[in-house]
Amino acid sequence: MKKIGLFIVLMIFTIMSGWAQRDPKALEVLDAMSEKYQSIDGFKAKLVYKLENPTEKLNETFRGEITVMGDKYRLKIGEQEIINNGSTIWTYLKEVNEVNVDNYYPEDDPMAPAKIYTIYREGYKYSFVEETKQKGQLVQVVDLEPDNKDEPFYKIRLTIGKQDNTLLNYKVFDKNGNRYLWTVSDFEPELKLTASHFEFDPSQYKDVEIIDLR
Repeated sequence: MKKIGLFIVLMIFTIMSGWAQRDPKALEVLDAMSEKYQSIDGFKAKLVYKLENPTEKLNETFRGEITVMGDKYRLKIGEQEIINNGSTIWTYLKEVNEVNVDNYYPEDDPMAPAKIYTIYREGYKYSFVEETKQKGQLVQVVDLEPDNKDEPFYKIRLTIGKQDNTLLNYKVFDKNGNRYLWTVSDFEPELKLTASHFEFDPSQYKDVEIIDLR
């Protein structure tokens, strides 16, 4: 009798663990967010990037903007500008007026802008954390945890507007105690962009040094 009781307890625990790992409420929120961004041809937004580490008393903030079209993006943050056309990536360093050119490998860039909207679909557990208010707006908070325990981070927390399914911010928690927070504002959807916008044009950067790493 005791063995049967223990078996039932273990079975219930297993079912509840699986439910938490693939929370249907979280999936509903994530699917709505993903559908919104997948339907947009291109967009532009302002960003605030914060790096925090309470143990190391590290707190840095950088501001910038990003333009996205499919898997292409152009990111300006701090003194850097990163341009990615889907196959080549240019990293421009304003302080030294040089640009590094390299081949782009999507698998090495799990946090790419186009991926954050679909990253949950494979290799992640997800759970609904809470519905709350942020700056007067009703938001829904969802946590993602990678199945692969070798990943350098152990959690991504997404905050999504309930009314319009807009991704307002996401926070990456790494195993070294660092917290990387990206906050999005001034979202401009349905921009008419061309592929040339995601190519580095040396003529726009006087006397730039080009370092080709390919």
